[in-house]
Amino acid sequence: MSRPIEHHHADVSGGWLRAATFGAMDGLVTNIALIAGVGGGGVGRHTLILTGVAGLVAGAISMGLGEYTSVRTQNEQVGAELDKELRELEVNPEGEADELVAMWTARGLPEPLARQVADVLKADPREALRVHAQEELGVVPDELPSPWTAAFSSLVCFAVGAVIPLLTYLIGFDSLIAALAVGGVGLFAAGVLVARFTGRGWVRSGLRQLLLGAFAAGVTYLIGVLIGVGTS
Repeated sequence: MSRPIEHHHADVSGGWLRAATFGAMDGLVTNIALIAGVGGGGVGRHTLILTGVAGLVAGAISMGLGEYTSVRTQNEQVGAELDKELRELEVNPEGEADELVAMWTARGLPEPLARQVADVLKADPREALRVHAQEELGVVPDELPSPWTAAFSSLVCFAVGAVIPLLTYLIGFDSLIAALAVGGVGLFAAGVLVARFTGRGWVRSGLRQLLLGAFAAGVTYLIGVLIGVGTS
């Protein structure tokens, strides 16, 4: 007798991975671009550190609040749809069963089997709600992402990403090139880390993040040079 195959999957429904990844990338790109722009304007080390720290604090708080609001709003919207669906299941169970049969037969399931499963679900509105939510809304009611988890992940990872291009200035170096180089290493490493979760090629993922950050830094550096020259 063959043994059942065990499958292990990453947690993709908790809400933390997307928020953490987005936060870290945003922190890196935001502060690399800020430092490049201000540095291009010809300011000193103290001003660069002040700009970077201000960008870190403001960006981390903004990301955390934004993620919390976004996920909370999404969950509330899903909750409203689930309440509506539950009322429909209680008022019109036959019509809702017909909807499931129509969806399943459209995907190739034999109609008698689809009808049998749908009829079984009618006896349990809560389980029927779970199935309808998955089929119609694409969500699992008891696996919605946590707004607090998303907010904390985003805030912390933004701060970690944002401090990387500041490291050279914080330890005493006064070199824009060194700061941008460290930031570039951080971007590449972040891309490699993402590849470990997604299974994509690590070199391609790292280079993609590096090029995106380099583009942002290049644009803001040129703006800083133009404004710095124009106001000097």
